[in-house]
This record gives sequence, structure tokens and C-alpha cells, in this order.
Amino acid sequence: MPANPAVRRRSRRLLLDGRCDRGSVTLELVIFAPALIIMLLFVVAAGRIAQAHQAVEAAARDAARQASIARDPNTAQVNATSSAQATLDREGLNCPAHVSVDTSGFARPVGAPATVTTHVRCTVHLADVSLAGVPTTTVTARFTSPIDPFRGRQS
Repeated sequence: MPANPAVRRRSRRLLLDGRCDRGSVTLELVIFAPALIIMLLFVVAAGRIAQAHQAVEAAARDAARQASIARDPNTAQVNATSSAQATLDREGLNCPAHVSVDTSGFARPVGAPATVTTHVRCTVHLADVSLAGVPTTTVTARFTSPIDPFRGRQS
């Protein structure tokens, strides 16, 4: 600090006045704004992926249920596929459903416990909230539903 009291007061006033920090808020905004935008895009993408997981799980559940009430494997496959796509459309997920149905339970004799299992796969496009290297993600779900053991069925 300078020995002269007038100079000392003036330098203290400049420090307390905040004139040394002029422009620092703008600089901080320029530095943190891109990070904040990237974080916001990440949150939106994570939300879209979570919504897609829920929709695909609902589609697998509905597909398995529709397949389990069919009387033959061919009808089960058709019902499961159309039900899965209808559920995805209703949930607002714009992707073609890839549905595989395990209908081996239809070969079991009436009275024996049997199940039908569906696997639903959907590729979710994230181009509108694309982060570097994450334009799409594939979501899958599996659900098993029992076939009524006393209902007539064809294999």
C-alpha cells in the first residue's frame, strides 16, 4: 500500500467500488451459457429416453396380453404386433415397433400351464435434441403373460 493517505483512500475506494470487476458478469455468462445449454439438452434427452422406456414397456405388456387371449399362434402374432404399435402411437412415441412373440406355449396341451412372451424393440430418434454422438437410442422391453390353461387353443 502507498504511504500517502490520500492515495491509500483512493485505491481502497476503487477496490470497494467494484470498478475492477467491470465486465465480469458478461464473461461469466459467455463461459457458463454453453454449459447450461448442454446440460438442458441432456435433461431433455434423458426425459425422452425415460418416456420411451415406459411406452415400450407398456407396449410389451399390451402385446403379451393380446397374444395370450388369442386361440392360435398366428393370431397371437398379429394381435401382439398391432397392439404394440397402437400402444406406441397412443403414448406419442413415433417409431416402428419390432415385435417378436414366443408362442411355444400354444403347443402345450389344454390344462397345462403355458405362457406367451413378447419382446418389443423401438429405435427412438433424438435428432431434435441431439447431443454429440447420440442421434438415436434403441429401447427394448419383454413381458410374459399366462395363457388360460382351460381355454381351447390350436398349435
